[in-house]
Amino acid sequence: MRSSFSVHQPQDKVSVAAGETLTLNCTTSANATAGAVRWLKGWDSENKTIYDQKESLPRVMRAVNGSDTDFTIHIRNVQPEDMGTYYCVKFVKSDTGQDEVFKRGRGTDVSVYETTLVPGMVTAAIVLCFLLLLGLFVTLCMYRRKHQGRVGSPCPTRTVAMGSFSSVPLQCCAGTPGTPSEVLDAESSHLPSQQSSKEENSIHYADLQPLPPAPRRSRSPGTAPTEYASLRVAAK
Repeated sequence: MRSSFSVHQPQDKVSVAAGETLTLNCTTSANATAGAVRWLKGWDSENKTIYDQKESLPRVMRAVNGSDTDFTIHIRNVQPEDMGTYYCVKFVKSDTGQDEVFKRGRGTDVSVYETTLVPGMVTAAIVLCFLLLLGLFVTLCMYRRKHQGRVGSPCPTRTVAMGSFSSVPLQCCAGTPGTPSEVLDAESSHLPSQQSSKEENSIHYADLQPLPPAPRRSRSPGTAPTEYASLRVAAK
């Protein structure tokens, strides 16, 4: 019976990241003799019991509870100090009542690596997202400004002076500057009142020209020749 008993530990090497869960596989044959199956870290005098059927470390749990042949275990939250070689060992009771090694697996070499690249990758992803959001914000602002300009957003007032009249403030939409005709139309809307006021205060004089000599007629004594001129005064 002892010669037909076997311990199968299929994993030669396992690499796991710090903080993850380590799985160690071990199965035994069905015709087992009395005795416990344990997981040991290291061998000889430096070994440390990781799991046995009576007790185990807080982070260690059995994959299949109650099985007589499957002794696979899980180690949660693996740390760098968990690196080492793990053995699945079958014990039997000696004649003196002490546990002695009956058979063991060939061992699984476990290595733990630090995830130092993860923080750097997270930082790079955050920076990239920030730049993308910033570019989107700038693009949106430019689009809104351009769109508002097309639909008639307020723009700086232009002042146009026509001749001797006072300056008239004009306003045109951004991107569609006013044409001369538009400027004149806007100017003319302000002119009537100014022109009427100008005319009310102005006096037009006619040129005084000598009149042609009138035919000589009989006139009363003492009457001298005269010249006539027209004078027009604008009504106030």
